[in-house]
Order: sequence, then structure tokens, then C-alpha cells
Amino acid sequence: MRRKASLILLALAVFFAALSPLMRWYAFPRLAKIPADQYQDMVLEAKDATLLDYGTMKAKKVAKVTIVQTLKGNVEASEKIEKTAGRDVVVWDGLSYVQGPDGKMVSKIPERYIFDAHTQEPVHATGEMVDGDPVKREGIEFKWPFLTEKRDYEYFDAQARITAPIHYEGEQDFRGVNVYYFEQTIPWTKVPFPQIMPVEGITPESVAKTGTTRWYTTVRKFWVEPTTGAPVYGEEIHKEELRGGTLLGGREKVTAFAGHVKMREDYIRSTVDLVKSQRLLVLLMTSYLPWGFLILGAGLLSLSLYLEARSRRPGDPTPTETREPEPVGA
Repeated sequence: MRRKASLILLALAVFFAALSPLMRWYAFPRLAKIPADQYQDMVLEAKDATLLDYGTMKAKKVAKVTIVQTLKGNVEASEKIEKTAGRDVVVWDGLSYVQGPDGKMVSKIPERYIFDAHTQEPVHATGEMVDGDPVKREGIEFKWPFLTEKRDYEYFDAQARITAPIHYEGEQDFRGVNVYYFEQTIPWTKVPFPQIMPVEGITPESVAKTGTTRWYTTVRKFWVEPTTGAPVYGEEIHKEELRGGTLLGGREKVTAFAGHVKMREDYIRSTVDLVKSQRLLVLLMTSYLPWGFLILGAGLLSLSLYLEARSRRPGDPTPTETREPEPVGA
């Protein structure tokens, strides 16, 4: 009976020991992915910012500029692209809506971001664009890969339509969450005017005829939770200028927008809570279950060997029968 039990335990030990690496290196890369129907929004603010008054074409200080960013998963588009891409694809239709302190629109820039649901690598397909302009992204945008590494990444800048390194700058603690801090600097770069301008009757084409150009620079900062690859916080030191042309009335340049853009406090709290819950799920597949299966397999193996040793131990010796002494005959 002990021999049979030890064989069963040995089989279970082999099973769990084999399941440990399979869970980490086979199941996790296939099961961990971004849902195709995910929706998220984020509100950022730049307090005490500088904003261009298009009525007077002069820059002025304002109390606050608000940026609302939304990302909406387009399931129909992702399913269509998957048929030819041969892999799980996520399509995010994004919108960056900037409004001044009076609630009026400053800019409105849509974009479509297409990427691999598992690795977050860009997938090039029809419809990939920023503000109506077709683009071919390289590098990541919005989200880092699962199990982010301590290294530089390539990050796509939607304003300039270019990819540039975003540098790993160290490990930090952000509100109780261990994060990796990344920073990217985009130097002054000539960028297109938005398709939808803040003043009725003005179009990018009409501005182009004046010879005035738009320039942009930013320092982009992200605090990324490495297990999920999700940013828990972000900032930008953002500047835009209009340069040259007759639109400025002989001036060389004028500030269109300048401000230190930060996530609003309520969105920081909700993002941290969400990332903490998602982190637990990823750790379950990458650490807790694989190590648990390995330890369980080792324990079952030890128990199996113990029972096998007990089954092979020789039986205890049979005690010899003691006989009463017989009387000696006379």
C-alpha cells in the first residue's frame, strides 16, 4: 500500500514540477494581454500656464489649462485586422482634448493606435494615424510591456510624429508602489497645426499661407509599475510656439502654450488602485503559482521518497518463543 501511494505522489510531483515553468514561460505570454474593448480616460492639468489668445495673437497667463485624454478599444477594427495580422491585436481610438480656463477648446487631436495585445509592439495596418495623418509608429505609446525592464525604450511622440528614446532613470517608490522612472526629451521640433483650430474660419492651410509655423518641445516623465507595464503617474513640461510669417505681425515668435502638465489628484488615486489590483493578477501567473507549484512538487517528491523507503524497510524480527525448563529426570 505504501509503495502504491509513493508512486502516485511521485507522479504528482513530476506534474507540478513540469507545470511551474509551463505557467511562467508558456501560459503567461499567451494569457496576459490587453482587452480589446478596454476604455480609459485621464484628466491632466497645467496650472498657471501660458496660453495664446488668438483674438489678439498675444500670449497671456491663465489659471489653468485642462487636457482630457481618452482611449477607447475598437473591437470591430481589431477583429478585422487580426484576420490578416495572425495575432491578437488591440485598436485604441484616442482623443486628446485641450481646453482653456473658460472651457473653450484649444485643440482637439484624435489618433488611432494599433498594437500587439501581448507585447504592446506596434502593428502597422490601414487606419493608423494621428490627427488624420497616416503614421507608422515604432516603439511603444501609452503603455510599457508586461514585466518592464530596467532599460531605455523607444517611445512614439504623437505631436512630432517621431520615435525617440525614453530613458530609464532609476527605481522609486510612488505612493507605496515600486515603480521605474522614465524620462524623454523632445527638442524643439517643427510640427503640423491641428486639423481643428480654436478659431472658426482659420484652417491649417490658411495659416500655412501666412508663412507662420508651429514648433514644440517637451520633457515627458512617466512612473511605471514594472509588473503590469502600466504608468501610475505622468507629467510633461510642455511648450509650443508660433514662429515667423505675417500672422505674428512682424514678431519672430509667440508662445502658443507653455505649462507643467500633471495628472489630476483623483485620477492619480484611481490609477494607483487599479494598477495594484492588476499587478496581483500578473504576479499570480509569473511568480506565486510557478513558485508554489515548484515547492509543492518538491514536497510531494520528498514524501514519495519517504514512503518508498518505508515500504522497502525489512520487517521487524519475530521474537523467539521462550520455553519453560523441563525437570531433569531422576
